[in-house]
Order: sequence, then C-alpha cells, then structure tokens
Amino acid sequence: MELPDDIVLENGMLNEKLIMKREILYKGMNGRFVERFYLSGAESFIFKPLTNNAQLGKEAWVHEKILPHFPAIFPKIISYSESDNPDMSWMILEDLGQLSHDFNEETVMGVVKWVAWWHSLPVGKLEDIPVNGLKPQIGQIIADILEKRELLFQLLPRLQIEKKLIEQIYLLLEQNMEFSKQLVLSHGDLHVGNYAVVDNKMMILDWEHTHLNTPYWDLYHVLDLSHPLFPKTITSEFREQVLKAYLSKVELEISSDAFLKEYYLFASAFSIWMILLIQKDLVNNGGKWSVEQLNMQLTETVSSLEQCALALIQKS
Repeated sequence: MELPDDIVLENGMLNEKLIMKREILYKGMNGRFVERFYLSGAESFIFKPLTNNAQLGKEAWVHEKILPHFPAIFPKIISYSESDNPDMSWMILEDLGQLSHDFNEETVMGVVKWVAWWHSLPVGKLEDIPVNGLKPQIGQIIADILEKRELLFQLLPRLQIEKKLIEQIYLLLEQNMEFSKQLVLSHGDLHVGNYAVVDNKMMILDWEHTHLNTPYWDLYHVLDLSHPLFPKTITSEFREQVLKAYLSKVELEISSDAFLKEYYLFASAFSIWMILLIQKDLVNNGGKWSVEQLNMQLTETVSSLEQCALALIQKS
C-alpha cells in the first residue's frame, strides 16, 4: 500500500482522518511520541517525529549516505520531511512488527557480530561522518568524573562499592592512560532497545546518533550501558567472551590484551559517569523515569562498574 500524500499534515502531525488505529511505542526526549499506525486492518507503519531536537535531519542523512553500504539490517524509511523546523520534522518507516528486546547470549553475540562488521568499514570512504553523537566524548566524561570525585566517594558507602577499587580506577585515569586513537563508524546509541531479532534476523534500529568514535563506545552500549526501560544482567565471564568474539572478527591497531584493558577502563569511567547522572535524577525524584526504574538502573550500573573495575585490576 502506498501512503497517501496527506498522511502527515502541514503541522507535522498524522492525519487522523486516514488512520484506522494507532499505538504509542515510546516517548522521545522532547516529549513527542513514536507511534505505530494502521491505514487498514493489516498494514502498519511507524511514525517517528523528531524525538531529540539536536538530531534534526541526522537520521535521514544516515539512511541516505551511510546505510546504503549496509545489508538490510535496519528498517527502511518510506517517507520523511525536509523541514528545518524541529516541530515539523518527521519520518515514516517500515514496521518490523512487535519487537522483543532480549539480552541473552544468542542475541548479544548476534549484534556484536554486526558491530564488528561496521567497525571494519573503511571510514575514509564514507561521506562526512559526524564526529559527535548524543553523549559527550569519553575525554569529556573522564574530565567530568575527575571533577566530581568527592561526590562519588560520598555515594560509595550507600552503593556498597569498595573505596579502594574506585581509588585504583581514578589513579589510572589520573595517570593520563590514553585510549587508542583508532576511530570507527559507531551506531552511537546501541542499547538493548535499539536492536531486536525479527524472523530470526538481527535488526538494528535508530541510527540518528551515528558518528565516528572509539570501538569501545558501541561495545559499552551493548554490554554495560544500563537503560531504565530495558533491564539486563551480565556476568564477567560473558562480557569477556563477547569481547573476545568481537576481537576475532576485527583488525585493530593494538593487541587483544591492551584492547581488553582499555575496554575495562573505558567501561569503568562511563559507568561512574552514569551513576552520577542517575543519582542526580533520583535527587530530582525521577523526572522522565520513575524512581523504581532509576534504582534498578543504578543497581545494574554499579554491578557493571564493579565487574569491569575488578577485571581491569586483575589484568594490570
């Protein structure tokens, strides 16, 4: 079925007169809703208005310039606006159906296989890839947690984190341990909600945060980034198994041992930063997320921090 020309009105909203049914999928950072809508009883589409004003035009650009180099592991854009007004910016994508966002061995290994694939693309042959994504770069993250060290140490007793372990992480960060300079194409926001298996095929969603970054960025988002809506559990053994599987599929400028050490330091720093962000939201009584969701996210982040910090110390 072709979409009617007036399926989206001039105000950037769906034309209610043409829609049989609609379902809200999630709420974006700017308060706008991503929805599934039906024009008939059987055929559905995804309406995605701009959900983060800072990302204006970026997802359509990625679909036009980057994803044509990819196999069909992403939902295709059917139509989109070209407005410079964030309120009028939208796209309509194919509907992959009801998605199950499971964090399990098979799914994680499947997504990391594709991460290794796009990390191996020659970025010099891809056009004008952005250098910034949704979050600050790791250098800014480290600077932020160094500045807020005392705030974190005040939280340690309540979080039941061993102070000596965190002191060792800070010591490594203060010694200006630099990460390798190799940059790869990064999805940018590869948390559990942004990949799913559909008809036994891995699909990767929401490419608007694509940019150049260290390989650790995507890996951290898959393995150790917590999300209020998608709780998960990971063990030290499984994390290292996934990292070694990734290393078997890519060519990097550093040794595997050095890569693992750098990942664990990167993940420790990022998790500290996440703990401080979550704690700030808890002080503000939740905000976008419920206190219960944030506490669950905090517990998960603390666990990742402890596991990665211990793994790093053992390898140092």
